[in-house]
Amino acid sequence: MSLIIFIIIIIGNVSMIFVIRSDSKLHTPMYFFLSHLSFVDLCYTTNITPQMLVNFLSKRKTISFIGCFIQFHLFIALVVTEYYVLTAMAYDRYMAICKPLLYGSKMSKNVCLSLVIVPYIYGFANGLGQTILMLRLTFCGPNEVNHFYCADPPLLVLACSDTYVKETAMFVGAGSNLTCSLTIILISYIFIFAAILRIRSAEGRRKAFSTCGSHLTAVIIFYGSLFCMYLRPSSETSVQQGKIIAVFYIFLSPMLNPLIYSLRNKDVKTAVRKIVQQKCFLNKGDV
Repeated sequence: MSLIIFIIIIIGNVSMIFVIRSDSKLHTPMYFFLSHLSFVDLCYTTNITPQMLVNFLSKRKTISFIGCFIQFHLFIALVVTEYYVLTAMAYDRYMAICKPLLYGSKMSKNVCLSLVIVPYIYGFANGLGQTILMLRLTFCGPNEVNHFYCADPPLLVLACSDTYVKETAMFVGAGSNLTCSLTIILISYIFIFAAILRIRSAEGRRKAFSTCGSHLTAVIIFYGSLFCMYLRPSSETSVQQGKIIAVFYIFLSPMLNPLIYSLRNKDVKTAVRKIVQQKCFLNKGDV
């Protein structure tokens, strides 16, 4: 089942990136951010799932010390990056709906590049800081990670040195990033909803609310599971609960994001139909 979900995630997100890159009508800020959201989803799922599948299928369920910490670093880096890519998307929608006359100048190519590059740099710096603090801890066997990937809570349970500094850094880092990005998203949507309510057309309001509702549903799934995962004390019980919660943001969120953000979008459907028709035409031409 995990393999099937992983394949769906790969196909869905790769297809989304390909469609957005292929159709010039989708070369807008909104779809630019969507392509990066799909890329980040693809990367952090790929960072965890292959090793997890190997462990499920083999009797020897091991990961090297270096491999574990590379996985640990990349996961934190990519999740933090996704926080702020989602935040950039909310800001983009705010500018499009609330400041339409300024949208072209405020969401220029350079601005969009900055809104994507900064999350990547900040995310990887954040992951590096957390990894260095984890490496300073002492681990005395048996080093059996009670999880299907190397994460903060299960690794902290294994440490036999004082984890106060690392736990504090984890709570402060996770809490501040979650709270900061989510606050910006919610404030953006407060203004968006206020602007939508001023739309005279009932059909226009319905379509706008539908789009926002899908976005907020994905945000709630992603952020809610991460709040539960990180803002809890490290213990055997919390680790067991975390394994269940992790499924939501490792598998469910990346699998649903192409559908929630794009596949229900008329422009994307048109682009997919055009690509399919072009492929069919070329194949007929070859015959």
